[in-house]
Amino acid sequence: MKHSEFKIGGTFRTGAGLWRVTDMGTRVVVAMRIDGVDVKSVSRKGGAATLGPDSLTHLNQSEAEAEGWFKGPPYAVAECVFDEYDQRGCTPGDEQR
Repeated sequence: MKHSEFKIGGTFRTGAGLWRVTDMGTRVVVAMRIDGVDVKSVSRKGGAATLGPDSLTHLNQSEAEAEGWFKGPPYAVAECVFDEYDQRGCTPGDEQR
């Protein structure tokens, strides 16, 4: 995709998954992955943080959306920067096809 094809709030795909644009610069696109969220639960016992056997939960896109993971800014999920070389490997998301 070309930089001009990205829009804030729009979606695009990479080999890694589905992304939503959260910000744009003159040459870069900032986006968060929205096709799922891995949630790690940490329990504290005696002041030490530990991960239990059931500490990792995967939420699909609709579950994560319902729990508010994609509301922001600031967002509860990590945002990634796509430069002009990364943008070449992107394809339009579902609503842009």
